[in-house]
Amino acid sequence: MEGESVSLSCGRDGEWILWKFGDEETLIAGIEDYGWSAGVFVDVLDGRFTDRLKLDSKTGTLTISNIRAEHAGDYRCYESFRSLTVFRVSVYDPGHCCGPTELVIRLVLAALVGVATVLLVVYYVRSGRVERGRTRVRDSQT
Repeated sequence: MEGESVSLSCGRDGEWILWKFGDEETLIAGIEDYGWSAGVFVDVLDGRFTDRLKLDSKTGTLTISNIRAEHAGDYRCYESFRSLTVFRVSVYDPGHCCGPTELVIRLVLAALVGVATVLLVVYYVRSGRVERGRTRVRDSQT
């Protein structure tokens, strides 16, 4: 769900792990025991992951915090040429329906439908009374 954190874990048995995102397999994080320990690459993909990625250097778990719809997609974990684990992440936003303009339009349309319904009910009730009144007049004249 949008705004929550997601943790992806593929194990840490080898000497290095690379985390890649999307169809282009953009490198977003990695661990290597030969010089640099753990790092995340936040400047990729127009800064989409800035202040959102955390990589645990002991377990290799990648955590994405405050996840948004733009973070949905395939995450691939490559581990020391031994294995590939693919995670398909979907992000659901239960609160988002529309922008302010669309919201106002929806409210106005709902109000118009409500008013039209009330007018139809009033018309139906009044026309029923008129018909009943005419029937009584005819019955009394015969």
